[in-house]
Amino acid sequence: MKLDNQLCFRLYSATRLMTGAYHPYLNPLGVTYPQYLVLLVLWENDKQPVCDIGKRLLLDTNTMTPLLQRMEKAGLITRTRGKEDTRQRIVALTHKGKQLYEQAQHVPECMRNTLMISEGETEEILQMIPALDKLIEQLKKLNNL
Repeated sequence: MKLDNQLCFRLYSATRLMTGAYHPYLNPLGVTYPQYLVLLVLWENDKQPVCDIGKRLLLDTNTMTPLLQRMEKAGLITRTRGKEDTRQRIVALTHKGKQLYEQAQHVPECMRNTLMISEGETEEILQMIPALDKLIEQLKKLNNL
């Protein structure tokens, strides 16, 4: 029962510290880390239902709604009613949101440089992804996501 023996603490600490490390690169873009994640999803595939974005980011509606409202107010996205199901809200990038893609291109490289990760270390870290994905899938099942 030592803190240092807990996997959950390692994951929690890494998440908090990683999110904080993004701050200097996202601040000039005018976005928070959660907003950056939404933008990443939309840059991959624009015009998605709120529920699909939430599923991809493992965020519930109560978290997504204020996040998207702030992004809409900032002029990064629009939310419109679905054509087939008017209860559904479709999120789309605005011109400003699309332009931000070009400005954000440097962020991954800046993060690698900030963390001073060598190519060998990058490979080592990338090899953790399948194990983390497996853990995430197990946790999603436990949490009925």
